[in-house]
Amino acid sequence: MQYTQRLRSYVLSALAVLASSGLWAQQQAAAPPAQATPAQATPASSAAAPAAAAAPAPKSLSSALGLYVFPAKDQTAQQQSGDEKYCFDWAKTQTGIDPGAIKPQAPDQQAAANAADDATKGARAGGAARGAAAGAVIGAIAGDAGTGAAIGAASGAMAGGSARRQARRDAKAGASQQAEASVAQQKATYNKAFSACMEGKGYTIK
Repeated sequence: MQYTQRLRSYVLSALAVLASSGLWAQQQAAAPPAQATPAQATPASSAAAPAAAAAPAPKSLSSALGLYVFPAKDQTAQQQSGDEKYCFDWAKTQTGIDPGAIKPQAPDQQAAANAADDATKGARAGGAARGAAAGAVIGAIAGDAGTGAAIGAASGAMAGGSARRQARRDAKAGASQQAEASVAQQKATYNKAFSACMEGKGYTIK
């Protein structure tokens, strides 16, 4: 009899444990999912990779030439690009000018300075002669023509050398200005041919 009571007690205890376990499982299943704390949440902005910097738009041939082209006949961007390439090559053929490799059509500064030297090589000697003559006259009045002539010759030579150096400076400056004007003229000639070609294809260009 005691054995039967103990067995019944064990069975009841086991059933109680099983019941309590099932109830706990049901409570866990019904509970809402745990919310992530602010520290755990990852902002979408930080998770997203930084956007790559936008690449600059490729420069057109016309803008590289300093020109503005408008598709007056509603030409597409692709068609305009092809037309500009055609007119770029056509203008090079017609003018013989490569806008990317324009060279000054003028003497360089050193050549101009050498030319100035050749043109004024007698300036120093001539200045000395003129100075000696003037000094002799002044020296004769003072009673010493020889000394006056020597002093006048030295002064005249210095004046002649100064004039020669100034001529060299002027020649270099002139050569630099001619070079700049030559480059500008070649660019204008090429752009005129390019513009004529683009206008013939229905574009307005300035």
